[in-house]
Amino acid sequence: MDSRVSELFGGCCRPGGGPAMGGNLKARGAGGSSSCGGPKGKKKNGRNRGGKTNNPPYLPPEAEDGNIEYKLKLVNPSQYRFEHLVTQMKWRLQEGRGEAVYQIGVEDNGLLVGLAEEEMRASLKTLHRMAEKYASSSLSPPTFGRAHAYPASQVQRGWGRARPLLEQSLTEGQSKSRWCSHSLTVPRLPIPFHLRCSFQKRCPGMDCTVVGSTVRWCQELCGPEPGWTRGNTCEIWQLWLFCDRVGADITVLREREVDYDSDMPRKITEVLVRKVPDNQQFLDLRVAVLGNVDSGKSTLLGVLTQGELDNGRGRARLNLFRHLHEIQSGRTSSISFEILGFNSKGEVVNYSDSRTAEEICESSSKMITFIDLAGHHKYLHTTIFGLTSYCPDCALLLVSANTGIAGTTREHLGLALALKVPFFIVVSKVDLCAKTTVERTVRQLERVLKQPGCHKVPMLVTSEDDAVTAAQQFAQSPNVTPIFTLSSVSGESLDLLKVFLNILPPLTNSKEQEELMQQLTEFQVDEIYTVPEVGTVVGGTLSSGICREGDQLVVGPTDDGCFLELRVCSIQRNRSACRVLRAGQAATLALGDFDRALLRKGMVMVSPEMNPTICSVFEAEIVLLFHATTFRRGFQVTVHVGNVRQTAVVEKIHAKDKLRTGEKAVVRFRFLKHPEYLKVGAKLLFREGVTKGIGHVTDVQAITAGEAQASMGF
Repeated sequence: MDSRVSELFGGCCRPGGGPAMGGNLKARGAGGSSSCGGPKGKKKNGRNRGGKTNNPPYLPPEAEDGNIEYKLKLVNPSQYRFEHLVTQMKWRLQEGRGEAVYQIGVEDNGLLVGLAEEEMRASLKTLHRMAEKYASSSLSPPTFGRAHAYPASQVQRGWGRARPLLEQSLTEGQSKSRWCSHSLTVPRLPIPFHLRCSFQKRCPGMDCTVVGSTVRWCQELCGPEPGWTRGNTCEIWQLWLFCDRVGADITVLREREVDYDSDMPRKITEVLVRKVPDNQQFLDLRVAVLGNVDSGKSTLLGVLTQGELDNGRGRARLNLFRHLHEIQSGRTSSISFEILGFNSKGEVVNYSDSRTAEEICESSSKMITFIDLAGHHKYLHTTIFGLTSYCPDCALLLVSANTGIAGTTREHLGLALALKVPFFIVVSKVDLCAKTTVERTVRQLERVLKQPGCHKVPMLVTSEDDAVTAAQQFAQSPNVTPIFTLSSVSGESLDLLKVFLNILPPLTNSKEQEELMQQLTEFQVDEIYTVPEVGTVVGGTLSSGICREGDQLVVGPTDDGCFLELRVCSIQRNRSACRVLRAGQAATLALGDFDRALLRKGMVMVSPEMNPTICSVFEAEIVLLFHATTFRRGFQVTVHVGNVRQTAVVEKIHAKDKLRTGEKAVVRFRFLKHPEYLKVGAKLLFREGVTKGIGHVTDVQAITAGEAQASMGF
């Protein structure tokens, strides 16, 4: 999004009192600044209407890919046209992984034409119909041998939503005998929390876990079985009618009048379309939280996820700490995860209503997973591991307003730049400082961001409209860096950060994710636990492929270079049960009675068909960021490659004898302890004291298990 969009939706709009996503945004009066769209044109009929121009403003032309759709108007479309529009919506939602943005009143070439009030109202009504139609299906419901209690169209749409729920439960682990009983049977499905709440309101006194009678559903899906008896079909009709309402919700983000050459006010409207959560297929964004020690990282996450402001003495952060010494010192030393959800209407879903993590996941269309990293310098290796292994979509850099850029702030900023992780900045503790102090800290940040090493464009967010614009520009331009100023005690500007997180679209391409899902399974082991009555549990991220309950995988490499067979017993994603894990998603996998002593961080669980290769020696093209003297052969460093963290020695520097700060070279490394699983092209970061460098793997020297044992001295 370029500067013209910033003019259109940035400086020329002011927020209105709308829903959680910012409501409608209307333009200032004609007596204010001139209309957006570039230099003034010639006057019409010898007059200039309040600074309006004849030069129409433009947005960038509509792209075929992506989740942004331009529509001039959607007034009374024909049935054929309506079906085409629904197909377009499905495509945009797929591109945005469940989110799409519609610009109403804009031509495909980006010309801002605008619509009259009546046309805009009719267009939004059509958009509502499209969102409802998105939930429907061409599948026919089964016949019950009696008159339908509700119109056939409602049953048709409801069955299109109800049948996939049943089919999935039948195909993903439910035994057929459970559904094909020879007695009066009422099948039960794990209906999501938000469905149960609405279901209870619509059907008071009814068991909200009941989906319906087995009689016709089992005949439809499993074939007839003798001995069935009819159950009460009322539950089925009620569920169908309810499911008919589940599809996508639309929320008006903002409106803008564009009357550059018209006597009648015309406006464009920006609308967010978001899928209602269905079977845990919510949009998941991972945000790494960086910043100096005592900058308020854990406190901010506690306020966001718990829904209560801090008391100024760290009460909000207590639920985030994992160890006693963290509570006593108030400093994070490990990696912890916190979740913040947004439903399809853009409303915050957190622990404020005594929800469990499972209920938050079920109620949310979009999930923000915060990765709380350590700020103290002695835990830098933990912070680097969190950035390299958990693959965050973006990072939140927290800066205290009263101290400014101090301690590890610059180092964390450098890590985000080196690993090419997009980041935005939050200036905290503004309640402790005078306004001039906050402004000085912001100016300091702007100077650092504009330096040659960063090349960022800082954008200070002061209104809800700025937050919406910042979210869109942050996703489309890697150089834009939004800056928020807020307080976790008074709550000042906290809503702006929530609006930003709610609007922030996925930063990865849907096509790339689909390509990764077509590959063989590869799961990175980042954490290892032992859970009573469950057994060994590993946590990490699925790099590629699809992982299901019951899958047979191999894990390794072990110290002697072998891969061991295991079985995935169960999966949990964001602390709630999940049967299918897709590429790019983080989860924990239960491995049953598999010996924990055979596992370590840095291993991978892969499909047996992959025939994984291991290496002890690899080459990488590096840039030496800093070294006090010269970087030579024989120097030992700690290498970070994804979830791999191990000491390696420099065996050879190609074409050079030594390196100095800022120089590039291809270097051969050898692991000192055990072989690792590496892939060509993986990002690499190495450090030793103040020595730091980055690069990528260019070659791996694959070895067998026997060679690994010989090279490591086994």
